Amino acid sequence: MLRYIARRLALMVVLLFGVSVLVFLISHCVPSNPAAANLSQTALNDPEIVAAYEAKWGLDKPIWEQYIIYMKNILINHDLGTSIRTGRPVLDELAQYFPATLELSVFAMLIAIVLGITFGVLSAIFQNKPLDYILRTVSVSGVSLPSFWFALLVMNLFCNVLGIFPSGNRFNPRLFDPTGGTGFYVIDAISWGNWALLGDVLAHLFLPALVLGFFTMGLITRQTRSNLLEAMSSDYIRTARAKGMKESRVVVRHALGNALVPVITVSGMGFCNLLGGMVFVENIFSWPGIGQYAYLAATNLDFPAICGVSLLIALIYVVVNLFIDILYGIIDPRIRYQ
Repeated sequence: MLRYIARRLALMVVLLFGVSVLVFLISHCVPSNPAAANLSQTALNDPEIVAAYEAKWGLDKPIWEQYIIYMKNILINHDLGTSIRTGRPVLDELAQYFPATLELSVFAMLIAIVLGITFGVLSAIFQNKPLDYILRTVSVSGVSLPSFWFALLVMNLFCNVLGIFPSGNRFNPRLFDPTGGTGFYVIDAISWGNWALLGDVLAHLFLPALVLGFFTMGLITRQTRSNLLEAMSSDYIRTARAKGMKESRVVVRHALGNALVPVITVSGMGFCNLLGGMVFVENIFSWPGIGQYAYLAATNLDFPAICGVSLLIALIYVVVNLFIDILYGIIDPRIRYQ
């Protein structure tokens, strides 16, 4: 197991290096001008201002030289560069925005896993019955509906029409000021004993987490149902039933455990896929996370910020996949990496 983890960590370094090369080349080969995106029209009419701007951000150098400087700053100075849009270090901005995205992703995955496994188990138990058809329809809808359309639908219904949930931001800035904590407002509110803040944060968190988790919930439901039906048709399940074991014990203790390994893969990849929907959902709900930061970086041609976000997302993908592979050996004793 240790040798396997060491090989995966070495592969992680190679993969991140390849991602950095691709992202740097693609972002710099786009036929666009960062100066035009960030300078006023008056400044653009002055060649000296444009030349000074390009020299300040290294845009006047060949692309290979820009990449070498960029990688040298990362490896030696642990510096992801300075944002062209804000003038702040990209690493500091990622540290500011990432807690919001991680908190939202965790709650979205909790919703997806709890509902997905529950719906999948019920759908398998009541196979080809009305409840099965209803749950399968819900799971297919979760997989099929575009996240941005579902987000707009949910926001309009629950925020504008019914007025049950607040829309936008992570908390009500007129009532609370949760600065000075970890950036994870749920944890901060619990540690401070501020239950009013906790309720407000959870109210703001629920809808975007539901929208993001809906897609992954559909995948988990379908995967759980198919794997559980396959497991329940096995010989050892028929033996357990023949011994007079209760059906609930047969399903939960014997069948479900063997059906969870593929579900872990779907859950892990679903967690990574959440980051793909972050850009739309965070902008719709005005959620100050990585998705909104990536959108602002892309629209302003902020190359250091674009590369920083891409490396962070690639790192999350690699770490999550490594964690999934390790879980295989823990959940299923038959799976061991030598």
